Order: sequence, then C-alpha cells, then structure tokens
Amino acid sequence: MHADPLGWPFFGDEHRAFAGALRSWAADLPDTHSADVDAECRSLVRQLGDGGWLRHVVPAAYGGASEKLDVRTLCLAREILARRSGLAESAFAMQGLGAGPIAMFGSEELKERYLPPVALGDAIPGFAISESEAGSDVAAMRTVARREGDGWTINGEKTWISNAGIADWYVVFCRVEGADRKFVALVVETSDPGFEVTGRIEAMAPHPLGTLGFRKCRVPADRLVGDPEGGLKVALGTLDVFRSAVGAAAVGFARRALDEALRHVTTRKVFGQVLADMQLTQARIARMATDIDAAALLVYRAAWTRDSGAARITREAAMAKMFATEMAQRVIDDALQLLGGRGVVAQSPVEQLYREIRALRIYEGTTEIQQLVIAGQVLGTFKDGADAANG
Repeated sequence: MHADPLGWPFFGDEHRAFAGALRSWAADLPDTHSADVDAECRSLVRQLGDGGWLRHVVPAAYGGASEKLDVRTLCLAREILARRSGLAESAFAMQGLGAGPIAMFGSEELKERYLPPVALGDAIPGFAISESEAGSDVAAMRTVARREGDGWTINGEKTWISNAGIADWYVVFCRVEGADRKFVALVVETSDPGFEVTGRIEAMAPHPLGTLGFRKCRVPADRLVGDPEGGLKVALGTLDVFRSAVGAAAVGFARRALDEALRHVTTRKVFGQVLADMQLTQARIARMATDIDAAALLVYRAAWTRDSGAARITREAAMAKMFATEMAQRVIDDALQLLGGRGVVAQSPVEQLYREIRALRIYEGTTEIQQLVIAGQVLGTFKDGADAANG
C-alpha cells in the first residue's frame, strides 16, 4: 500500500494520534448516500459533533480542541473523511468554513454566541459569497448592505451556497452600498426578516446547495464580522486557510481511487495474468502514487507554514489547491479506466469519486484563479528582489 504521510516531519504526535482515531471512527461511515441528502448531512454533523471531531474547527476558548485553529489537523480530517465519504467530508468542511470568519475575525460576543454550538454539532453554519455573476470575480458582487440606524439592510442574492436550506446562520459578504470596492461581512440568521432560501441546486454529487435571497433583510450592527468595510479581508483571510484543506480533500479522494484501483488490478485476470503484472498498468499506478505524494507534500507544506506562524500562505495554499484538485481528477480518471466497465456503474466507489472531484476544481477559487494568484505572488517576489538588487 502507499506510504502514510504521517511519518513526514510536518506532523507531531498529536497529529498522528488524531489521524489514527479519526480513521477508526470513519471506518463505520457508510460510503453510499441516502436519498434525503439534507437529513443525511444533519445526521453527519450530529455524529461529527458527538464524536468530538468538530472541536477542531473552533478555538479552545469556545469549546474547541486547541488554542487556535490547527490547519494540519483540519487537512488531516478532510483527507481522512474524503477517503471514506464525500458527504461526511463536506459536512466537516462547512462547519469549519462557515465558522472560520467568526473564529478568525469575529468579536468576542460573536465568538461566544456562535462558535460553541458549531463545535458540538448543535448548529450548522454557511459561508455565502458567490453570486450568479460573481464567483471568482469578487469585485463583481452585487448584493449590497446599507447601514441604517442600529443595523444593516441587505438586498441581493447569493447562489451556489453550500448548506443552503439546512444552515442555522450564514456569514454573508456584501458590497457596501455607495462604495465601489468596499465590502462587509455580516451574520444572517435564518429567522431574520427579509431572508429566504429561494431555490435548491441539484449538482453532480449530492450536497445541500442552493440560492439565498435578501429583500430588505435587517441585521443588527453587532453581527458585523471584522472591521466595517473590511469584508474582503475577512473573506480572503478565511479562504487563505481553507484552500489548503480543499487540497487535502482532493488527496483523500485520490487515495480512495488508488485503493480501489489496486484492489481491482491485483485480482482481475486478463489474457492469463492479473492486470497488475502488465507494464502499462504498472506505469499508470506509478504515476498515480507519485502524483498523490506530490500533492500531499504541497498541502501539508502549506498547512505547516500557517501553523508555524505565517500571517498569510496565499502562494502555498493556491499551489496546494490547484495541484491537488487537478491531480485528483487525473488519478480518479485513471482508476476508472483501470476498472473498465465496473468503474462506470452508478453508485460504485470510483463513479461517486468521479462526480465528487469535479467541483473541487471550481469552488473556493477555480484552477485558473489559483494560477493567477500563484503567478502574481511569484512575479511580485521577483520584482521585489530585482528592485532590492538595483538599490
């Protein structure tokens, strides 16, 4: 079997203990989905909370497991869960991403109010930034918030929102009305007047996904996340942490695909020999295993860099997200090819992985956006060095 990355120097004993315990727990999760995805997601959040795993998405002061978010732990959790169940991975991920803005930028009052129930699995959060014409291009956002008296009024629409319809509250990112490039982040509860879930979206892989509407939605001023007009900083700072974890989920999907491929090629006989004895099969397996290790190294380098005190890991996280998601698409496609007809059977493991992985190359910044981010970082570093050398 492929090497366990927990032997790499990025990890401490606490990470190895966490990973071992979560692997044992996740082994009992079903790897197929029920027809009622909403109910299954709620159940998974409940199970993750009861198991204590959601304590790792909030700081210790608010019911969490460690003083601050440990990105290596987040990545290990998403990799391990993705290897077993895409829906369980998504449930864990959204507890982290939804609560992340408050955990990293929220006031003490917001943290005390919203984070403990997330850690227990008693509340489900959402992260609402995407719009029909503003996904990767955040500056094109049209949902606006206007300061009125002792609160804010939101008008607009968000779409492609995970946990739409099952979340108890959402961190909603809006343009400040009357300002060209100023944004605000606000916590909207589902009971707030003027808020509604206006539609559900059926995607390739089953996940709670939908559209949120805001019609003169009133939000108290004390639900502001971060600084007034500092919403973009909140969004980018949160994504800076969680993009690495998207890469980790991709690694988990790819590892499961390799597991399934190895199981098949070592037993399937063709022309009097098992597939694994054929050089073409061996070449494909070698490429799959190497790609997985390369992606994992990028993911855990980014996580370790952040946990070691780096204020931002924009370059490292973008590289990890871009390479790992593209890698996983290739590896899963290779696994399906090796399985032949068995690989395209509906609800079989590799067929599910094939549908799960495609979205990861899009959400939280497409591959193309990651390329622009990486190039900007590399070119900026080069120009800074050239300027310094020239005095």
